Amino acid sequence: MPTIPDFPRFRPRAPWWGGDLQTLRNTLLRRAPSLEHWPGEPLRVALSDGDQLFATRHCPEHGEARPTVVLIHGLTGSEDSTYIRASAAYFLERGWPVIRMNLRGAGPSAPYCRSAYHAGRSEDLRAFLAGLTQQDPQIRRHGVLPLAYSLGANMLLKFLAERDFPVPLPGAVAVSAPIDLEAASRAIARPRNALYQRYLLACLRAEFRRWPLDLSVEERREVLSARTLLAFDEVWTARRNGFAGALDYYRRSSAAPLLPKIQVPTLLLHAADDPWIPAAPHLQAAEHASPLQVLVAPSGGHVGFHAADDPRSWHDRCAERFFRQLAAGDGVAAAS
Repeated sequence: MPTIPDFPRFRPRAPWWGGDLQTLRNTLLRRAPSLEHWPGEPLRVALSDGDQLFATRHCPEHGEARPTVVLIHGLTGSEDSTYIRASAAYFLERGWPVIRMNLRGAGPSAPYCRSAYHAGRSEDLRAFLAGLTQQDPQIRRHGVLPLAYSLGANMLLKFLAERDFPVPLPGAVAVSAPIDLEAASRAIARPRNALYQRYLLACLRAEFRRWPLDLSVEERREVLSARTLLAFDEVWTARRNGFAGALDYYRRSSAAPLLPKIQVPTLLLHAADDPWIPAAPHLQAAEHASPLQVLVAPSGGHVGFHAADDPRSWHDRCAERFFRQLAAGDGVAAAS
């Protein structure tokens, strides 16, 4: 695929130096932008098991016919996560149609789901995109450009490697993807990450309580008493989804071994100082010839990338530049 030589160089914004401050700025200072200039249209896609996926579609005020940017959140997120709303505003301002997707059990879909998303549940993304083709002629005609974050980014990469697309898909971008789930689990369990792990577990418990699950008192107690993400995945994610255990879930769901199978132009963005996700698997992926472009910035944290030269996220600027080239053609054919 053609190279893009002019991605902006990432330099962290003062005083948000280092991976931790880059990661925390989304929570500490950044406000979710208003999308009132682009009224949202609710979407709903029914899954074969009766669960339902929810999303919100926005159309730009002006703009040529283009693929729709589908934004996919990460662990404990939703369509209203700060980084999702920021990306939506960024792309809408530049004339791109946008869909903010909720994974199974996230956001408004929680009361309508008896099971939940996980890092390998690529079949949900496939079903969601298939549902969109039935609802939106523009998507049937122009396709989608997925932009996914963290856990959702691993799911997206797995989906791309499976090569079964129900809609034209010219390319994709993955940000801060935990492509080696076991390595990410070990990283978050380090003592220096104790506060992060405590925060994520609190969010996971809150999600769990919102789901209409038919569980015994003992089963609920066991899940809610998990004190590490590994334990939560052992007693809930793995058990609920037919894995032999957490390590089996990580092994079968990690995208890293599948990356050579991806044939769609794909951009992976990561930070060397991400405190949650080790950079080594991304650096290894960059060594292999494929349609993947891998950018590992020296800093940026986890889904941070707050830059000195622009108030808008570095990852949004890189993704939009990548998508603009694909939409313009430049010899890159859409995959379907």
